[in-house]
Amino acid sequence: MHPVIQEVTDRLVERSRPSRTAYLRRLHAEAEAARLRGPARASLGCANLAHGFAAVGESDKRDLRANVKPGVAIVSSYNDMLSAHQPYEAYPAILKAAVRKAGGVAQFAGGVPAMCDGVTQGRAGMELSLYSREVIAMATAIALSHDMFDASLMLGVCDKIVPGLLIGALHFGHLPAIFVPAGPMTSGLPNKVKARTRQLFAEGKVGKDELLDAEARSYHSPGTCTFYGTANSNQVMIEVMGLHLPGSTFVNPRTELREALTRAAGRRAVELTAHGAEYTPVGEVVDEKAIVNACVALLATGGSTNHTMHIVAIAAAAGIELLWDDLAALSKAVPLLTRMYPNGQADVNHFQAAGGMQVLIGDLLDAGLLHRDVLTIAGRGLDHYRSAAELKEGELVWEERTEGSTDLDVLRPVAGAFSPDGGIHMLDGNLGRAVSKVSAVKDEHLVIEAPAKVFDDQLELLRAFDAGELDGQDFVAVIRYQGPSANGMPELHKLTPPMAVLLDRGQRVAIVTDGRMSGASGKVPAAIHLSPEAADGGPIALVVDGDPIRLDAAAGTLELLVPAEELAARPLRGAPLTDAQWVGTGRELFGAFRRAAGPAERGAGVFALNGHAEAVANGTRPATAQSGIRA
Repeated sequence: MHPVIQEVTDRLVERSRPSRTAYLRRLHAEAEAARLRGPARASLGCANLAHGFAAVGESDKRDLRANVKPGVAIVSSYNDMLSAHQPYEAYPAILKAAVRKAGGVAQFAGGVPAMCDGVTQGRAGMELSLYSREVIAMATAIALSHDMFDASLMLGVCDKIVPGLLIGALHFGHLPAIFVPAGPMTSGLPNKVKARTRQLFAEGKVGKDELLDAEARSYHSPGTCTFYGTANSNQVMIEVMGLHLPGSTFVNPRTELREALTRAAGRRAVELTAHGAEYTPVGEVVDEKAIVNACVALLATGGSTNHTMHIVAIAAAAGIELLWDDLAALSKAVPLLTRMYPNGQADVNHFQAAGGMQVLIGDLLDAGLLHRDVLTIAGRGLDHYRSAAELKEGELVWEERTEGSTDLDVLRPVAGAFSPDGGIHMLDGNLGRAVSKVSAVKDEHLVIEAPAKVFDDQLELLRAFDAGELDGQDFVAVIRYQGPSANGMPELHKLTPPMAVLLDRGQRVAIVTDGRMSGASGKVPAAIHLSPEAADGGPIALVVDGDPIRLDAAAGTLELLVPAEELAARPLRGAPLTDAQWVGTGRELFGAFRRAAGPAERGAGVFALNGHAEAVANGTRPATAQSGIRA
C-alpha cells in the first residue's frame, strides 16, 4: 500500500472511531433483527401490510402476503427532462421481472427530484441545486421508511442525485443498496468545438441560432452528457466504491449489454439480502477504505470539484469524518491518469474504449493506490472490478481485462501519468480555504498576482464584460455571497466563457469565490468553495477593488496581500440577500436550508455526522466536534 494512502486511511479511521462505532452498532443491531425475523414486512401489522401490497398484481400480492420472499425497493430519479435520467423510464419493469425471477418482489418505493444544472445555469433555479441533494436524501429515507424492504435499487446518475441517494441509503445502512447506472449518450459534437462556439457567442461573433445548434448537437440523445463533469465523476466514484456492478458504468443506454446489466442488478439485489448467503449491507460497503478509494479515483481522473463537498457529506452519513486535509494529502500522492474534457479533448466514451474503469482500477490497485480488501456488491475484494462485462451468446459474463490502455492520450498507467499529482488542489491562506481544479489549467496560468475586481453577483461580472469594462487588464474576479448559507452556492459556470475570452486575449485573470464552478469548468484558474464564506463573515467580505491577490494553485496558497492590521480595521462589505429578497422560483421554500447549511469544507449540508449524537451521549466524542452542520 502506498504509504500516504495508508496514513490518510489510518488517520480517518482514528478520527472517525467514535461516530463510526456508534453507526455500526446501530447497523449491526438492525442487521441481526433482519436475520431473525425474515422479510422486513414480517414486522408489520395486518392493516399496515395490506396497505403495502394493495395495488400490486395478484402474483406479487400472494408473495408479499406470504412473508417469505425478500422485498426490494426501487428508488428512482427518472424524469423526461434530464437526458441522463430519461432511460430510467423503462427500468422498473425490467428490474421487477429480474427480481421476481431471482426469488424476490420489487416495488417502486419512491421517486426523488432530479434537477438539471445544465438547464438552470445562471438562473434562479440554480440556487436550489445544492440543497436538492438534501431533499433527495430525505426523499430516499421516506421511500425506505415503510419497513417493506430488504434491499434497494438506486436509480440515479447526475450531480446531487447520486450523493443524495447514497446519503439517504446510508441512513438505512443495514439494507444492501445497488446503484444502477443508465450510461452516457453516444458522442456528439466534440466538446472543444462546443466550448469554442460558447466563447464566440460571448464575443458576439456568432448568434443564438449557431450557439443553440452547437449545444443541440452536443447534447443530442438519452444518456449522460459525455464530458467529464460531476455526473460522470459520480459514476467513477460509485464503481470504485463497489456499489455498481463491475464494468457497468459507461455502457451506453438502449443497448443489449445495458439491459443485461440492469437485469443483473435486480438479481444481485436479492442475493445480497440478510436472508441470502452474501448479506452485504451498504453501511459496511461504505467504510473508511471505500471513502479513500473514492477520493483517489476522483483525483486520478481530475474529476469534478463538486465532490470535494459531496464525498465529505457521503462519508458523514456513514459516520466517517473526512476532511479537506485528507484530500490535500491524497492529492500530492495520486497521479493524474486521464484526459477527458474539460481536462482534455476526449469524452467518457473514448475513455471507455481505451479500457475504462477496468484498466484504471487495475493500474491503481497494482500501484498500491487503492485499497484492495474492501467489501463490494460483487463480493469481497476490489479485484472483481478488473473484469469487464460483455455478452456471449446472449449471456452476461465478466472477464478480467489483462491488457492496458489502448489510447495513451486518454488513459495512462501510473508509470506514465499525465501529472505526478491529482487534478484537484486544496488552497489555504489568509482568505480561507478553497479548492482549485488544476488538471484543465495550463501551467503558465497556475500562478497569478493581480488586483481584485469585486462582485456580489455573477450578473454584475457578466454586465461588466459586455460593457468592455474588463478589457485589457489583469485582475482576480472576486464573486462573493455565493456560499451555501448565502444563496445555496450556485454553480457559476456562466462565467467561464467570458473569462476564457479574456484569458485567450492574453490577459491574466482568475476567479476567487465562495460559490461553485461547474464540473465542466476548466481553463480559467479559480479558487472556489472558499470557506468561511462571505455570509458567515469570512475574509472575502473584506476585499475591495484593487486589493492585490495572489493565487498559487501549484503551491496551494491563496493570499490577500493586505496588511493584517488594515484588514482588521475594515468593515464587512456587501451582504447576502435577505429572506424577503430571496424569493421566486420556489427559493423562499428553502430559507431553512440557508440558515442550517454548514461550510463547504464540511460538505455544505444540513445533516449531522451520523453516529455523532450517540457518541456524545456515551462520552466518546465532544459535543462540539461534528461534521456537516453549522456549529
